[in-house]
Amino acid sequence: MATVVVIGAGFSGLSAACVLAHAGMDVIVVERHEVPGGRARSFTAKGFLFDMGPSWYWMPDVFEKFFQRFDKHPSDYYDLKRLDPSYQVMYPNGVHHDVPADMQELRHLFESVEAGSAVVLDRFLLEAREKYQAAMHDMVYRPGLALRELFDMRLVKQLFRMDLFKSMRRLAHGNFKSAELRQLIEFPVLFLGATPQDTPALYSLMNYADMCLGTWYPMGGMYQVVKGLEQLARTLGVQFQYNSEVGDLEVNDEGIEALHVNGGRMACDYVVAAGDYHHFEHALLPVEKRRYPPKYWKSRTFAPSCLIYYLGVNRKVNGLRHHNLFFDTDFDKHAAQIYSKPEWPSAPQFYVCCPSKTDPSVAPAGMENLFVLIPVATGLSDSQEVRLHYFDYVISRMKRYCDLDVASIIYRRSYAHSDFSSDYFAFGGNAYGLANTLSQTAHLKPSIINKKVPNLFYTGQLTVPGPGVPPALISGQLAATELLNKHYTRECHERAI
Repeated sequence: MATVVVIGAGFSGLSAACVLAHAGMDVIVVERHEVPGGRARSFTAKGFLFDMGPSWYWMPDVFEKFFQRFDKHPSDYYDLKRLDPSYQVMYPNGVHHDVPADMQELRHLFESVEAGSAVVLDRFLLEAREKYQAAMHDMVYRPGLALRELFDMRLVKQLFRMDLFKSMRRLAHGNFKSAELRQLIEFPVLFLGATPQDTPALYSLMNYADMCLGTWYPMGGMYQVVKGLEQLARTLGVQFQYNSEVGDLEVNDEGIEALHVNGGRMACDYVVAAGDYHHFEHALLPVEKRRYPPKYWKSRTFAPSCLIYYLGVNRKVNGLRHHNLFFDTDFDKHAAQIYSKPEWPSAPQFYVCCPSKTDPSVAPAGMENLFVLIPVATGLSDSQEVRLHYFDYVISRMKRYCDLDVASIIYRRSYAHSDFSSDYFAFGGNAYGLANTLSQTAHLKPSIINKKVPNLFYTGQLTVPGPGVPPALISGQLAATELLNKHYTRECHERAI
């Protein structure tokens, strides 16, 4: 039985570990933190339970498909609830809309904003559905090792309908006249880490995920999904070593022979790097074994980092839903301050999650749990003065729509670039990995294999298919599958000899 060491217990690492163990590998997951989850860890303070990172549960079919590999279902590990409304959007001049889960109600909302837009929405979502089915049932499960993966006849026919060379901005503006509706259509690409102008219209598939498949919530918080994955992994025989730091590697022409973990030597047949790709290459591999030089990483377009506030409020807050998007400022100006001229934004848009509206277990009785996130450029200096400034700023903005006041906040913690760097070795303090631009899609992303280190495989948000929780689950499966293919091919070759 071959031994695989998976470095990192985030979503992609847990996913890879499950697939490998299920195939009969001896799997050890090494994690530098005391718990699994990576960016999706959680913490408690003053009776509040905070998810530290991901807070949106989209694409439930991806989770279902993953668990079905092991004859399981998400419901075996956590209780999902569909949110209705899915989220709330705040626009300028005090205007705000609930985005309903019911399709007929959604059509009524569009029609109330722009006459005739309900019919346009129907057509738009039908096309988005075709893209979703082609991409999420086929394209994203390809390992991105060569351009030829895209050229089987079935996929070629689909690619012509994918709008790869049209932008999301052009697609939204070509279908809707209302600025509010255009922004609603463009919103999901924020999860992909690029502007609507730079994101291929292929990603209208996210609108299908949003409006048709729905927004869900695992009761107890997103960390329940992490706990479910760890539980599944353990039942499959995966071993976990927490509070374990990987130091030197023993690397030769055959690959990685052993890792040094907490001062001890851990021999292995294969390694899956499920942490920060750049850090693993540049901090752990010898120069001659690195696949990508420093100039490569500097040339990449990274998705934003973010400034996060975890807030505990000692009373109920009126005017908030579970998910709230504050789109009451100029998005294009904010985007330019992320991508074109990286700097701290003057009037950023931001997102507020209030899970206690749905789940009483995440806050003491009669209180609220708030998660506030501002997307910002990578590579910025996040001083305490900056963090205090933006805290005051978001509270003043929120007061226009809800009755939150500083005096009611009994717990506050901030999290930004330096925290992402120290906790996850994140390149530039990034939060979401690489942006899903056309030049960073499929085989144009950093590869899941390293030809210079034949027993090393990469997974996570810096490789295929990209950022987000569902892509991370898929990424782990892709890396594990490639590892297994290589292992079985080698076994067959050795037997033939």
